[in-house]
Amino acid sequence: MIENQYLGRRRAWLDWHAVLDRIGGLEKASMVGMLIITLAAIFARWLTPFDPQLRVAQGYLPPSWEHWFGTDEIGRDLFSRVLMGVQYTWLPGLIVIFFSAVVGSTIGLVSGSLGGRIDIFLQRMVDLFLVFPATLIALATIAVLGPGLTNTMIAIAVSWWPWYARLSRDEVRRLIVRPHFEAARTVGVSYTRLVLRYLLPGVTPSLIVGATLDVANIVITISLLSFLGLGQAAPAPELGAMTARSLDSLSVFWWLPVFPGAVIFFLCLCANLAGDGLRAALRGR
Repeated sequence: MIENQYLGRRRAWLDWHAVLDRIGGLEKASMVGMLIITLAAIFARWLTPFDPQLRVAQGYLPPSWEHWFGTDEIGRDLFSRVLMGVQYTWLPGLIVIFFSAVVGSTIGLVSGSLGGRIDIFLQRMVDLFLVFPATLIALATIAVLGPGLTNTMIAIAVSWWPWYARLSRDEVRRLIVRPHFEAARTVGVSYTRLVLRYLLPGVTPSLIVGATLDVANIVITISLLSFLGLGQAAPAPELGAMTARSLDSLSVFWWLPVFPGAVIFFLCLCANLAGDGLRAALRGR
């Protein structure tokens, strides 16, 4: 029995090793980039060379060795503010995706595994949310709760979970007709074990790929709401807000909108490439 358990773990390790081998070099670099971005966002307060809220030099200084991204109109170090902006944009995006995936996948698992009237009721509820654009639901939620980073996260999560519910439900309906699931149900395996042992592992790869690809969409949505002035209140260094406030000076002080916008582009690029790599590697597994 111990040998069988060891072989099972060995096969699982080899399977994931094969998955990683199928990911291209650019996608692997993007995954490493996502890890570095996450660590930089977590430890941003200790990595910033200057206080992002205080004036440290003359205003409108161009990029230099002392101030890599230059300074803003007040004289604050733009690199420090952009690094803190990654924390205000990237970490909330990961939190929103986590809670959306947990809530949505739970509803999808229950809906797909039970079927019948429960499935119909839950899917009609999901359809009700999917009828309206996610950005419109987020704007309506913020209008009720008020602007702010926490309210922005709640607003996006409210509009995002239905996609994971639909994804997980479709995967469950595909899995419950498989022979191994029918055999387990025939021998009297409990409902909880059926879901956790036979359905959840089959749904997880699709959720991981979907969540990775959604990081870019969440980042863009948070930046968009911040761009519209619905995110964290000023003078918080949010990337979207910094880009919006400095667009008028693009032709003169180009570094003010370019660097925050370029960081948003880099975050989305890493997330998309990593998601594409995972999707290709997990296809058919």
